[in-house]
Amino acid sequence: MRRVHSEESGIALVSVISLSSILALLAVAGIAFSVSSYTKARDDQDYNGALAAAYAAVEEYQSRLANNPAYVRFGNPASKYTSYVNPTTPSDTSDMSIVSLPATTNPAFGVGKTGTWADVPGSSSNAQYRYEVNNAHYDSEGTLTLRATGRVGSETRSIVADLKQDGFVNYVYFTDFETSDPYDVTSSCYKYAWGTGTAQRPTSCGEIQFGANDVLDGAVHSNDKMVFCGAEFKAKVTTEWNPVGTNVRYKKGSGCANPKPATLVVEASEHIEMPKTNLELKKETRYDLIASDVPNPGCLYTGPTSIVFKDNGDMVVKSPWTKFTQVGAALPVANQGRNLIVGGKYVCGNPTDLASAAGATVKVPDNNLIFVQDVPALRAGNAAAQDPNYTVKTSPPNTTVKCDGYYTGPTNNRVWNRPNNGLGYPILGENYAKETGAPANAYKCQSGDLFLEGKLKGKLTVAAQNFVYVVNDVTYKTPADDVLGIVGQEAVVVWNPSTGAASNGCITTVSASIPNSCDSVANGRTIQGAILSVGHTFTVQNYASIGDRGKLNLLGSIAQKFRGPVGTGGDPGTGYDKVYKYDTRFVNIAPPKFLAPASTTYGVSTWSEINPVYNSDGTYK
Repeated sequence: MRRVHSEESGIALVSVISLSSILALLAVAGIAFSVSSYTKARDDQDYNGALAAAYAAVEEYQSRLANNPAYVRFGNPASKYTSYVNPTTPSDTSDMSIVSLPATTNPAFGVGKTGTWADVPGSSSNAQYRYEVNNAHYDSEGTLTLRATGRVGSETRSIVADLKQDGFVNYVYFTDFETSDPYDVTSSCYKYAWGTGTAQRPTSCGEIQFGANDVLDGAVHSNDKMVFCGAEFKAKVTTEWNPVGTNVRYKKGSGCANPKPATLVVEASEHIEMPKTNLELKKETRYDLIASDVPNPGCLYTGPTSIVFKDNGDMVVKSPWTKFTQVGAALPVANQGRNLIVGGKYVCGNPTDLASAAGATVKVPDNNLIFVQDVPALRAGNAAAQDPNYTVKTSPPNTTVKCDGYYTGPTNNRVWNRPNNGLGYPILGENYAKETGAPANAYKCQSGDLFLEGKLKGKLTVAAQNFVYVVNDVTYKTPADDVLGIVGQEAVVVWNPSTGAASNGCITTVSASIPNSCDSVANGRTIQGAILSVGHTFTVQNYASIGDRGKLNLLGSIAQKFRGPVGTGGDPGTGYDKVYKYDTRFVNIAPPKFLAPASTTYGVSTWSEINPVYNSDGTYK
């Protein structure tokens, strides 16, 4: 019995040891599982945190742009994301990229293993980010591309964001003031109708209303209170006016129908500040800034200038006062002007041809800008201190073009005491002094006026220091590809000349070379492009005195300081009925070098996550 018991006790010992081993293995497995679960949770947290850091990078970059619009030019040339093209080659029209780091280095511009990362403020996980900026399409389309990488622990994640300026091209129609232009900066009309006390605009300034036949197909915004007399709005309508206790933020004109649709609600929105001047656009013709702010200078013309677009990509330019089509360093450096020649051809036109009756035929400066300036005034000092386009002549350098005297023809068909501007304006029989709403500085011989027409093939912005006159249809050769911006410091005017008679004062044809404002009365006018009048208005010349002109068909956008009348409405009315349709491409792009609001933000038009660009040690993957 003792022998048998002894053998059984050995079996029990083996069982105990085996059970203990199993329990130990289970404990180890449990610990291992707990550790791996913790590690996985940690990895998941870092993985998500890295993406959040990348999004934080985009927001931080947007804030820098809002505080300093020039920040679009900053970046790190060592980044693999941007291809740096030598900007000193004048014949090179390829995309330009980042040219330099900002004066105060941004840690988010770091590149490589030893490069810096920026910290996400307030992050408990030591989240960091980097970003790389591609501004290759900023000048041509107004867009930037940001590639941002977030890092937490050993995890990195990258996103690409396309950024576009929130600007005037966001709207088919924008106004600062919903009243007629007083053409007087001291006027009390520079106030809003919704203001209170001394800040309220007097009723004597008048109100312009949207007429019953008006159709606006796109977003509409005004900083002022709008007046509706019918009209149809097919998209969002907003105003800065935000009255208490009501959601009807507009005024219905007396005896007028309600706007369409019946469910229209005008929403409150923020103030959009107009820039004071468009003169900063002249900088885009500076050839001495190629290595920094202006990698691809545009064309500068001086004095009254006519441009006719051709559908083959050419344009015919007449500009009798122009001596130099690109300028250099700021004065008083002597005679800093040039006429660029590439491949044996003048890029912006030979000044001799520009002053001729036929004009200069040149290629449209694609993805670029044209600026028309006043003839520069005399500066104090010696001759070397003068602007390169200054001249002591009282008429343009070409003696065949005159700025004074009358046209020939019957006495009753002459221009009444109005000199010719060197381009044929005012036309024979036109009495601008008696025309509806004529400003005092129209058609002057040395003003930076632009007279525009034709069919554009290309991407271009045109700007004038004084007026822009749309003298005929301005359209695209290919609406899906071509883009135009039109920027006037003064008014942008649909040309519609008159004898000055109270009604039906159109001008009959006197010769084949003189336009006829009486024919095709109701055929309408078509304009394709983004229109901006910085200091005044977009309007129709003689809108109230020359019968029914049909439809004013716009594809693009309109922004203006003051509301410009284009017709009187009614059936029949005078002038034009509005048919304004938004160019939906402006959601993602803008015309080249187009002027932005004085206070600008950048919105993200598209986001996408891509494979991580960097390893966690900062090296490229």
